[in-house]
Amino acid sequence: MNAKGTLNLLESFRRYSPRASFIFMSTNKVYGDAPNLLPLVELGSRWEIVADHQFFERGINESMTIDQSTHSLFGVSKTAADLMVQEYGKYFGLNTVTLRGGCLTGPAHSGAKLHGFLAYLTKCLLTKREYTIFGYGGKQVRDNIHSFDLISMMLEVSAEPKSGAVYNVGGGRFSNCSIIEAINKLYEITGKRLSYKIAEENRTGDHIWWISDVTKFQRDYPNWTQKYDFSALLGDICDGLDKRLSGFE
Repeated sequence: MNAKGTLNLLESFRRYSPRASFIFMSTNKVYGDAPNLLPLVELGSRWEIVADHQFFERGINESMTIDQSTHSLFGVSKTAADLMVQEYGKYFGLNTVTLRGGCLTGPAHSGAKLHGFLAYLTKCLLTKREYTIFGYGGKQVRDNIHSFDLISMMLEVSAEPKSGAVYNVGGGRFSNCSIIEAINKLYEITGKRLSYKIAEENRTGDHIWWISDVTKFQRDYPNWTQKYDFSALLGDICDGLDKRLSGFE
C-alpha cells in the first residue's frame, strides 16, 4: 500500500502541481536489519556502537546500505516508495525530499503494541498493563524525535526544497534511550513502576541499536534545532496521556 499509494501521489504531483514540494515520510526500516551487523557492545542498560567508529559514531547516516538485508513487508513497501520519491525528484527535476524517520512521537501519540514504543510503554504504565519487551534484554536502543521537532524539519524543507534529497531524521544523540532506560526514566517522572516481561525472541528484522545521524540535515538546514531531549519528550508524553486518560474517566 505504501508503494502503490505513493506512486499515485507522485504522478498526480508531477502532472498537476510540479512547482510544489513533495515531502515523503519514510522510515529507518528501509535499512532492514543491516544496522545489526555493526560492531556493538553490551553495556549495563543498553547496546552501543564501539567507541570512535569510523562512520557511525554520531549515529547511522544515509550511507548505510538498504540492500541485502531482512526488512519486513512493511519495510520493503516503504523502501519501494522511498526510491520512487527520489527518482521522481531526480528524473523529472521535481522538489522531492525523503525523511527516513526513527521513532516519531509526541504527547498525542496513540502508541500500539508493535509501534510507537514510548507512547505505548507510558500507556501501559498509567493503565497498569503488563508490557512485553521483545528480545535483546530490553537494551535495544532507539532515538526518539518529538512531533514539534519533526514538523520544524518539514517547515525548513518546504521553505528551501531539494530535488531527490534523502535525510535520516530522528532524535539522534540528542534524544535516545533503550527500553530499560525508558522504564527507569518513567519511574523518575511518575514514581510508578511498570510491570513488564522480556520475551526471548526478538521481532524479525528488528534493530538492536538505532540512532539517526542528522548531520546531513543540519548541514543543509542550519536554522533547524531540536527542542525536546529524551527527558523533556517523555515528560510531555506522560502529561498528554494523563490528560487524555483523565478526560475518559
